Amino acid sequence: MDKPSNPLFRPRLAIPLGDPAGIGSEVILKALANPQIHQRCEITLIGDRRLVEKTYSDLLDTGMEDPLANPDSLTLWDVELDPKIGGQIHLGSGNAASGAASFQFLEQAIAQTLSGDFDAIVTAPIAKSAWKAAGHHYPGQTELLAERAGATRFGMLFVARSPYTGWTLRTLLATTHIPLKQVSATLTAELMTQKLELLLDCLQQDFGLETPHIALAGLNPHSGEQGQLGHEEQNWLIPWLNQMRDRFSTITLEGPVPPDTLWVKPGQAWFGTEISRKESIAKNVQNSKLKTQNYCDAYLALYHDQGLIPVKLMAFDRAVNTTIGLPFVRTSPDHGTAFDIAKQGIADATSMKAAIELAVELSDRRQLAT
Repeated sequence: MDKPSNPLFRPRLAIPLGDPAGIGSEVILKALANPQIHQRCEITLIGDRRLVEKTYSDLLDTGMEDPLANPDSLTLWDVELDPKIGGQIHLGSGNAASGAASFQFLEQAIAQTLSGDFDAIVTAPIAKSAWKAAGHHYPGQTELLAERAGATRFGMLFVARSPYTGWTLRTLLATTHIPLKQVSATLTAELMTQKLELLLDCLQQDFGLETPHIALAGLNPHSGEQGQLGHEEQNWLIPWLNQMRDRFSTITLEGPVPPDTLWVKPGQAWFGTEISRKESIAKNVQNSKLKTQNYCDAYLALYHDQGLIPVKLMAFDRAVNTTIGLPFVRTSPDHGTAFDIAKQGIADATSMKAAIELAVELSDRRQLAT
């Protein structure tokens, strides 16, 4: 972790356990085995203590080599489940019971954060199908967080720091969990204005980028090829972008960039263009900032897969999903419940560690701004 901006401030993080049948508890216990994390923040787990202890015991039985934090050494806000629900939860198999549990854990974390007990929430993965089976019809945790917080303007921003060059990738999605056939009808100038405003507020407030450089993706192949491959760009996206350039004259808005070439420069910034990946790691990329100065500070993708395929290709094991537009910081590892490996002790905790670190960084910056 970076040195805190204010050494006297230790943000209070709530970590709901996510779906207890998945790898959430495993990656949390692996991440919290690092003592440096506890030096920077105060962490409280939100969940059923019996489930955490059982997961801990089961993981030890696998003979795994990665260190685990002992639940007895951690602060835990015990959310006792109905015995009928708890008895139906089995590691590696998500169902209505595990969905009900993860929903209850998150609700508790939100309520306590809104009441002032915590500065940030770091959510472990949940299964949307399990939520639905339990009768909770939300597209995901983002929407529940926004509803409970009363946020009408919110977005999903994915953040990852390259281990090769030190460059930071930031990608905001204009639309999220909707079918592809609905994307064109959902995208409007009003929606894009809302997302751009959110992104600018976040870059300035949370990352200290007062005059950011932002690239916007086109919707159609080749950004419509001047109307030959689609009309959205010509009809409203380009005129809207020109209006935004006039309105936000101190920032750089690039685009609409053809979606197939938008990610070339981010890939170069992520992996490095002049030195090999092996040399980058060996040298810790002393001059990486010089190599990445001309790349964008953020990318605005128009739909889910347009943004997340490149993000996960570059940074699957370390990307962090942060919900912008909330009155508190929320981050989450960018992976799912991985029920298929939940019993094996092999889950990678890198993204969970990154989510905790980013929550600390963003909380530090917000605290200094108050």
